[in-house]
Parts: sequence; C-alpha cells; structure tokens
Amino acid sequence: MNNKALHTLEFDKIIDIIVSLASSDLGKERVRELVPFTNIDDIRTAQQQTSDALSLIWKKSSLSFSGIKDIYPSLKRLELGSVLGIGELLAISSLLNVTLRAKNYGYNSEDENAAGSLTDMFASLEPCSVFNNEIKKCIISEEEISDEASPALKSLRRQMKITNDRIHSDLTAMVSGSVRSYLQDAVITMRNGRYCIPVKQEYRAQVPGMIHDQSSSGSTIFVEPMAIVKLNNDLKELYIREQEEIEVILANLSEQAGELADALQNNLSTLIELDFIFAKANFSKKYKCCEPVFNEDGIIDIKQGRHPLLNTEKVVPIDINLGNTFDLLVVTGPNTGGKTVSLKTVGLFTLMGQAGLHIPASSGSKLSVFTEVYADIGDEQSIEQSLSTFSSHMKNIINILEHADEHSLVLFDELCAGTDPTEGAALAISILSFLHNMKVRTMATTHYSEIKLFALSGEGIENACCEFDVNTLSPTYKLLIGVPGKSNAFAISGKLGLPDYIIEDAKNRIDKNDIAFEDIISELELGKRKLDNDREEMAILKNELEALKKQLDNEREVLNDRREGIVNKAKEEAQEILQNAKDFADESIRKMNNMVKKGASGDMENERHKIREKLNANQVKKGIKDKSGKTAKHSAKDFHIGDKVKVLNMGTEGTVSTLPNEKGDLFVQMGILRSQVNIRNLEIIDEPTITSDRLTKTNTGKIKMNKSFSISTEINLIGMTVDEAIANLDKYLDDAYLSHLPSVRIVHGKGTGTLRAAVQNHLKHCKYVKSYRAGTFGEGEAGVTIAEFK
Repeated sequence: MNNKALHTLEFDKIIDIIVSLASSDLGKERVRELVPFTNIDDIRTAQQQTSDALSLIWKKSSLSFSGIKDIYPSLKRLELGSVLGIGELLAISSLLNVTLRAKNYGYNSEDENAAGSLTDMFASLEPCSVFNNEIKKCIISEEEISDEASPALKSLRRQMKITNDRIHSDLTAMVSGSVRSYLQDAVITMRNGRYCIPVKQEYRAQVPGMIHDQSSSGSTIFVEPMAIVKLNNDLKELYIREQEEIEVILANLSEQAGELADALQNNLSTLIELDFIFAKANFSKKYKCCEPVFNEDGIIDIKQGRHPLLNTEKVVPIDINLGNTFDLLVVTGPNTGGKTVSLKTVGLFTLMGQAGLHIPASSGSKLSVFTEVYADIGDEQSIEQSLSTFSSHMKNIINILEHADEHSLVLFDELCAGTDPTEGAALAISILSFLHNMKVRTMATTHYSEIKLFALSGEGIENACCEFDVNTLSPTYKLLIGVPGKSNAFAISGKLGLPDYIIEDAKNRIDKNDIAFEDIISELELGKRKLDNDREEMAILKNELEALKKQLDNEREVLNDRREGIVNKAKEEAQEILQNAKDFADESIRKMNNMVKKGASGDMENERHKIREKLNANQVKKGIKDKSGKTAKHSAKDFHIGDKVKVLNMGTEGTVSTLPNEKGDLFVQMGILRSQVNIRNLEIIDEPTITSDRLTKTNTGKIKMNKSFSISTEINLIGMTVDEAIANLDKYLDDAYLSHLPSVRIVHGKGTGTLRAAVQNHLKHCKYVKSYRAGTFGEGEAGVTIAEFK
C-alpha cells in the first residue's frame, strides 16, 4: 500500500490513536508498524483477533500490559554466558508478572476456547512462577539484595552488623570521653570507606591513628584511631566477601534465566502481540466499531459509517455502496457539504479494515480487498517544484492512471479542478471513462454539470449528492446515492441578501436546458427525501408490529398455561367430589342396610335427612342454585359486554366479553381464562355505582364500574400466612394484569423476611410480570415490593 494514500487518508492519525491505547512501549512500537494487508486470509485472521479481544474486554474489562520490559539485550547476553545485573533480573521478573496476569485473564475453566483465536497465544505463555519467586526472594530493589538470598550472605551481613556496632561503640566512647577536647566536632564520620573522627590540627599528635583526609582550611584532620583500625579492616574484608556472595547469587539467577531463555523470549513476543491486539480492540470499543464483512468482488457497502476523526457527538452517519451495480460513483454538492468526508470515509475504512481494525459503522457493513488505494485529495500545489494546483493534481493523476488496475480503489476530490471548466470537465470525463472501462472501483467528487450528465447516461455509473438545506443555508451531511447534486448558488445568494434583480438577470444568462436539468435534479432530490422518510416510517411501523406480535404471543402462552392449570385443577376437584360422593353413598347404604335389619325407622329417617342436607350442600357448592334455591334465569337481552357475572357451576366471577348467540352461549373472561358459558348457568351481579351532581347534569346518573375502575394499585398481605398471601396475591395479579395496570404495590412488611421471599419467588415465576424490585425510600423500602407487568 503506497505511503501517499496512507498519509492523505489520515491512516497515520488512526495509528496515533491506537498507539495511545497500547500499554507498553514495545506494544506502541508494534502498533506503529501496522500497515494494511492485501491477503484476505491475513485480513480475516487479524479481524477475528480484534473481535475476540473485544469480546473478552466486554466480558472481563480490559487487560493491562504495563510492566512489559525490553529484555532482548539481556537474552543476548545470556546466550553469551554473561551474568545479568540486578536491574536486568528485575525486568525479567516484571515481564513474568505480566505473563501470569495475562495467563489468568485468558484462562476459563468452563470454556477452554473462550478466547477464540487468542486461545493459543494465552496457552503458550509460561509464567515460570518458581523462577520469578526466586528473583523476588533474592532481590528487593535495584539497590538491595535480600538477606534471604543465601545463608552465606545472611551470615556475612550479621557479622558486618556486629563489627559495625563495635566500631560505633568504641568511637562513641572516645568522642564522649578521652579525646573530646581534641575534636573539632563530637561526631563520627567516614572517609574512603573507613570510620574516622575530626581532630583539630594542633592536637594531631594527641590522637594516634591513620590520617585519611583534612578539611579545605587545613584546620581539621580526619583520623582513624589505632584502636579501631583492625575493626575497620575486618569490616572492609566482610564488605568484599559480601560483594563476592552477591555476584554468586546473580550468577545463579542468570544461569536459571538462561535455561528459560526460550520461554522468556516467547513470553515477550506473545505479550507484545497481545498488547497490540487489545489496543485495536480498545479502539473498537471507544469508537463503537464493528467487524466488516470482507469480499474479493470489489463490493463496498458501508452502513451508517462515521468518520472516526470527526467529533463523535456531531458526526452524521452516511450510507455508501460501490462495486455492486456500479463501479463509478460521482458525488456532487456544495462546498463544506461533506463530499470530501464521504470520499475519505470510503478510503480510510478500506485501509482500516485491511489492517485488521474494526470500522465505526453498523453491523453487516461490507468491504472489499484492494491491492492498492490511490487518493488525489487536497491542495497539491508546490512552490519549490514550480507546480500549480492543477499541475500537481495532474501529475498525481497520471501516476494513478499508470498503476491502477481492477484490484485498485481510486478516489478523486474535485477532479480536474483549477483550470478552464470546459476543458477540465472534458478531461475529467475522459479520465473517469478510462478507469470505468478498466473496471477500476472509482469515487470522484466534482462541481461540473457535464460529469453529472455523463453519470446519468453511462451504464455502471451512479450519481450521488450531499444533501443541502436551502432554508437554513447549511448542509445536512447526508449522502444521497442515485440523485445528482443541485447547484444552490442562486438560493444561497438570495438568502444572504443579494438583490432579486441581479439573481433574475443571472438566471436569464443560463441556458434553458441547464435550468431544466437543475429542476429535474431538484425534483429527484425531493423524491429521494420522501422515499427515505417513508422507508424510515415503514421500519418504525414494522418494529412496532413485531413488538406487538411478540407481546401477543407471550400473553397467549401465559393464558394457555393458566387455562391448562385451571382445567387440571377442575379435573382434580371433580375427581375428589366423585370419590367423596362414592364413599358417602357406600357408607350411607351400609348404614341403611344395618338399620333395616334392626327395624330402626327413626334412625333411618334421620339418616335420610342427613343425606338430603348433604345433597343440598353439594348443589349449592356446585353453583346450580342461588342462595334462595332457585335456578338463575336471564334472557339474552339482559347481558351486555362488560357486565359482571357469576358462573354458577364453577362458583367463579367474570366479565361478559361477547353477546349471546342464538343458542344462548357467550364468552366470559374469568381472570386470564376465557370460557364459553350458556346464559342458564350465569347470574348477573349488580355492580357498585357512582352518582354525583356533575354526572346528573350530563344526563348520566349512574356509571357501571368494571374491573379496571374497581381494582386497586396496592394489595396488603400483612397478617396472612404464606399460603393465604400467595392465593390472594395470585388472584390480585390476574385482576390487575387484565385491568392493564402498569405496576402494583405489594405490602408484605419486613418481619422475618419469609413472606417477602415467598412473594418475590411467586413474582419470579409469574410469566406476565416483567420485573419486580424492593420499594425505595418513600415507597415502603424492604416492607414493599413493586411489580411491573409486561
């Protein structure tokens, strides 16, 4: 890929952004080496790595690679058998710390392939924990080796401390006692690595010992008293032995590092590559990017593309396609309208995609693999080479024409501008025709009307324009493919205050055919806008219909489940009633037989009386008769939709949802169960009414109150047992849901929490409850649960 295109399309600025997202210096260097691939397998591999890293970031947050040190020089020294210094060993330890962190990040006990294409990279990392722990045990910092590094070192340092303490003790006694009057200051100092005391020049003979230094004025000499010369010699010897032992420790650690050199080198190269990949993934997350779908057919289809270098709050997404039904796209429109941005977006997305980067566009966007991207964008004027703007552009165009082929993407901004419009337009058409005949994917911006006509008349060529709002004198930055751009010079001039007579005179100087052409363009643009608006409205309606269908499916599923539950319960109750009746009948027959044998007529009469009472009780229980013992009788005209009724054979209340048919059958809604019932089995329930002066004035003295008026938004379960509370709650939720209440307040109190847990467990398994939560401050807090319906 040529460097000129990378710079012109600002690929280097994208690299700078990704560099800032890398954690280590070596990772940043790896990012700076990034260039677009031209092999589709390499591209797809790089894209997959970025996608897998992004997936891990969303699941586990980002992985930091700070701590990676450049140990390549140290590895070279190990090959030569050299001993590494403290700093080099600490750098290896830092690298192994990052290795362990990355290894744990990429490990997933439930799914060994959770990291996707990065799994092998994470698996290849070797933390070398035993060696790393040894380094940490031996080395405290770059200036200090631990006493625990070896027994010999610990023993030497203990002897050094004892000797040092003896020296300080003897010198302190001298300074505070016998030689105090001979000293310049009562201090202990060190010269040339040996302990001394500052003696006045005139008393040098009074303090026997070795002179190591004197002050700049010569009035003070620094004497090592003879009494501590041997101790100082012992301390010096111990210090030399300490350094020798430290060298041995470093040599041992270096030998271990040499044995692990291959693993260390693999860790370093793998971590650098992972840092590079995760920097790409963090770029994708930051700019809300997606993985493009690549092809080798020259097809570009960018959906809602956003140029990453523009303000993310203000950038207008654009849709661009090229290479499917046409391979040449001509973009026209006013200056600052977004033509160049559209051009750069196509080129930059191509470079980013081929470099393994995600693009800031909607999912499903397509890009093609190009061996070269050529771009002639911006002012190429060169004073040093005595080239005008036109000459500079033409020199670049000539180079493009010499090298472009069907595997290239060519981008022209203001093709052949800066010269005579007639000649420039002719040249531009010839250049575009040449590239079009070579099947080169080309996109060009222009102001020439002749090129618009060329695009309209040519096959495989398409017009596009950047939309402009004349009312606000500002571009909308939307790209409209299939519509040539209209010149807005007259409209803009008029809005800015140019006199009408000048504008009219200018219009008279334009050929009528040109005016007609501009009018056609205007009509096309208006039609395009209307189609886009209609398409958006259709999409919204489609989404709403799908949401409604999903809601209806969910409600139907809930109703089916409830109906099945009620039917099963009814069957169980019927079976229980039959079994009880059979047992009662058997028992009664046995008693009656015994009474007949005994001739106890009085007892028989009492038993018959009991049987009659039992039968009457069963009749009432089954709802066949009302309280007065009379069968409920209503005519079809007595029933209206919304009437509250009681289903006698079920003992359940419900609401009439359809009018009776010729057989007297109608549908009754009982909770979430909807069942067909005959009017002979129904009793109309008188509902509460509301009367007021205001209602009387409107000739409506009474209002029937259906369930949606009478249902409360709150239920109080305090004082009930769990079984009672759940039964009441289940009935209440059914009524509230059918009344289309958006949410309800369930008061259960705090107490031991048993009732609250039972309520929330019931809500959890209730299919038409969307969500529930504890009450907030002012709602009752933990003593209340708020449930929202679907």
